[in-house]
Amino acid sequence: MTPLPLPLDTATGTAAAPPVPPPSEPPAPSPALPGATLARYALSLLPLLYLGVWAAVDWHAVRDGTTRLATADPWWLLAGLFFTYLGAVAAACVRQGAIQDRLPPGLLVASQIAAGAANHVLPASLGAHAVTVRFLQRQGVPLARATASIGLYSLVRALAKTPLVLAFLFMAPVAALIPDDRALLLAAVGIVLAPAVGALLVGVVRPLRGPALGFVRTALTDVRRLHTRPARFVPLWGGALAAPLIQACVVASVGKALGLPLSWPELLFAFLAASTAAGAVPAPGGIGPVDAALVLALAGYGAPLALATATVIGYRTLTVWVPLLPGMLVLSALVQRRHL
Repeated sequence: MTPLPLPLDTATGTAAAPPVPPPSEPPAPSPALPGATLARYALSLLPLLYLGVWAAVDWHAVRDGTTRLATADPWWLLAGLFFTYLGAVAAACVRQGAIQDRLPPGLLVASQIAAGAANHVLPASLGAHAVTVRFLQRQGVPLARATASIGLYSLVRALAKTPLVLAFLFMAPVAALIPDDRALLLAAVGIVLAPAVGALLVGVVRPLRGPALGFVRTALTDVRRLHTRPARFVPLWGGALAAPLIQACVVASVGKALGLPLSWPELLFAFLAASTAAGAVPAPGGIGPVDAALVLALAGYGAPLALATATVIGYRTLTVWVPLLPGMLVLSALVQRRHL
């Protein structure tokens, strides 16, 4: 079949170019599936449901803490609340220092407020780490690097607390707070046994070998690169050193609000020693082991047992119950806006 001749250009007498068809409009975005929208709304409401269940189960702690704090100095309690939220800023600094990518500061702090609420759901900070990993993935960070940053975050937080405890111990040692030889032996055994068990599992269970080695390679590469950039290792180590001190300042503020007859350095060291001793027990948010150890530490300094117990209840009220509702609301908002 003979093709049709192209039309002539009247100005030049040559064949004109074929007409270009107008660009087609992009297809309209498909509407969100009702099931996906319903699931997203359900996920955003789950934290609030959890808050209500927990309040019903642990109502006595909420009531006692509120009663104790009602007679305390409100200005010291306000200072304690300030230190509580300052801890989220310190955590955000460590999170940013543990990852190469630059993260949005506002969303990062909001994610750590939400992570603080999720931290009371699962033991050993799993809730906070899960929220952070999801946030990093939403920011375009690959899963391998996100999980490697969690490992670096946990390691740096643990290492940074050790010189703080030793510095307070040498400045103001208290015999009642120094562990005996048997406790030190158990701690040493735990430090040696944990990596040995991990290495044994990787060596015996073959499916774990590949992911574990990949995780180690990614972590070592990121650590080397991060420590060549001051914009990363300064917030990493600075935030890790500041975080336990900020949390200890919450205890000190509550102690001062209730008239606890201890100095500020004694209150700081009591919390650092208690949280270090009870850190090996995988309780949600450290609730339980840290509380018992903190009461004993305050009593070891000579504080009345009833007042030491009231201080711990007030500390938990400020760090758990007061910020839990805002934290759950922030968590729901981040889920709703697909940042998590």
